[in-house]
Amino acid sequence: MSTDTIGNVIPPKGKPKWLRVKLPTGKKYTQLRGLVDKYDLHTICTSGSCPNMGECWGEGTATFMILGNVCTRSCGFCGVQTGRPDTVDWAEPEKVARSIKIMGIKHAVITSVDRDDLKDMGSIIWAETVKAIRRMNPTTTLETLIPDFQGIERHLDRIIEVGPEVVSHNMETVKRLTREVRIQAKYERSLEALRYLRANGVNRTKSGIMLGLGELEEEVIETMRDLRDANVDVVTIGQYLQPSKKHLPVKEFILPEQFKRYEEIGLEMGFRHVESGALVRSSYKAHKHIH
Repeated sequence: MSTDTIGNVIPPKGKPKWLRVKLPTGKKYTQLRGLVDKYDLHTICTSGSCPNMGECWGEGTATFMILGNVCTRSCGFCGVQTGRPDTVDWAEPEKVARSIKIMGIKHAVITSVDRDDLKDMGSIIWAETVKAIRRMNPTTTLETLIPDFQGIERHLDRIIEVGPEVVSHNMETVKRLTREVRIQAKYERSLEALRYLRANGVNRTKSGIMLGLGELEEEVIETMRDLRDANVDVVTIGQYLQPSKKHLPVKEFILPEQFKRYEEIGLEMGFRHVESGALVRSSYKAHKHIH
């Protein structure tokens, strides 16, 4: 398919209408919101003000972050605080498992900050969290959205051994922009981690990228092709939105027609699922990606 542009962007002069979302509603959402408030439960859905929260919660899906809320990396796109993290909370696996049980979550997505300060990069807590969720919620399916663990195989092996239904690691952007967008990450290292996971027993792998940072269409397609070459099954593609004025600016808003074009290209490439749209985030329709 031609990689000629189709006029796929507009300048960032205020959010376009397709990025405006209605407040979440519905019986299931209201019920879960009440439980979150009552038991002081922590989800990325609420702390990140995700635009898809109502839809996901209505389908019994929620995302939880482990290993604290301070990251050892300082990515230019991410709103998570950077600095020296707190000590590891070894009770956290049980706390997360209990939250999932209280909320009655059918499909849980677990993510974390990067913990380059730890010898195991946090992989032990990761494995213990999956085990605790399995014990307390035997019918809940799981996606683990993991850091790169600096590409160290013994840390990746801990995730493989506990067998989540989906293992996800985000590329976030195209190769040319990786150094600017993900300062301490490496494009090839992320690809190799995904390739290693798939080659060593992970049933379903997944990755995501953001658009609007100045990437070219042919670079997006190249990234998608690299992911397929690494046998990644699922890709999510969404619009980057600037968390604060300190973060990288939005260079452009991608038109809905272009997101649709990437979806079609991805399906032609052989991805099992392609979620492509302005409001798509890593966990969007996550419950469908296990099939």
